Formats: sequence, structure tokens, C-alpha cells
Amino acid sequence: MDFTTNIFETYDKQWALLTAGNLEKFNTMTISWGGLGTIWGKPVATVYVRTSRYTHEFMDDNEFFTVSFYPEELKKTLGVLGSKSGRDIDKMHMPELTAEAAGESVTFKEAEVTLVCRKLFMQTLEPKNMRPEIAEQFYGKDAPHDMYIGEVVNIIRR
Repeated sequence: MDFTTNIFETYDKQWALLTAGNLEKFNTMTISWGGLGTIWGKPVATVYVRTSRYTHEFMDDNEFFTVSFYPEELKKTLGVLGSKSGRDIDKMHMPELTAEAAGESVTFKEAEVTLVCRKLFMQTLEPKNMRPEIAEQFYGKDAPHDMYIGEVVNIIRR
């Protein structure tokens, strides 16, 4: 497997979709926090999901998830997927996106690159373990994030 990108720009500026579940029932959300690297001798993607997010349930209930990256012209759609909950809108049938199986998870045909990941680890980010200004800024009034590390088992390119 080979994947070359400016990861700081890709996550922060281009954004990505995190998707968990299967074609019959899944949820997706826009993410701009994440990382790529290695741990335990495996290539991994790390993502962060607030415990209050609908996608969190899917992350906990499924062994696989995907992280997918999109062309600039879909940024408005990604904005909607990051600001609306799957509890409130049908993210499985967005008109701009075509869901398709990606191993044991889901991606969208419009993705330029999809990382198919098998969940290896999850841990809650505890505000008490953070610098106080970070804990206050990001968790003063919001639910904590859980960190998920997934082994990248496949890379799908278009």
C-alpha cells in the first residue's frame, strides 16, 4: 500500500468523511482532525469522534470504518455532513454522494481516496490530562472525543 499526501493540509483544509456501518445502515460525518502513521508495526489512521455524535454509536458497534477524501467541489456537501446529525437527516441517501461497499464498511463513489480501516484501539481523551487552555477551549461545554486508531487494510483510489 502506498499513499502520498500533505496530511496537514488534507485533514485540516480539504476535510474527510468518517463512515462506519454497512450499506444497510451506516452514518458518516465530516472530520478535520486526524492523523496517519504507524503503531504496533501497522499502518494506521487515527480519528476523533465526540461521544455525543451519532457516528460514535456506529464506530463502537462496527469493526471497520473508512476515512475518505473528496474533490473541492464537494466541500459544501461535506460542510452539511459535518454540521447536521444523522439523527436529523438521512445521510445514507445524500443526492451528491453514492454509497458503496468498501470491504466491510462504506465509502462513496465520489471519493478520490478511501482508507479502509479495521479498528484496533479506542480511548477517551480526558480533559484532566490536557493543558488547561485546550481543555477549556474544546471541552468546557462540549462532550469529550474518543480517539480511534484503525489499521489501514486497503486504500481505494479513483
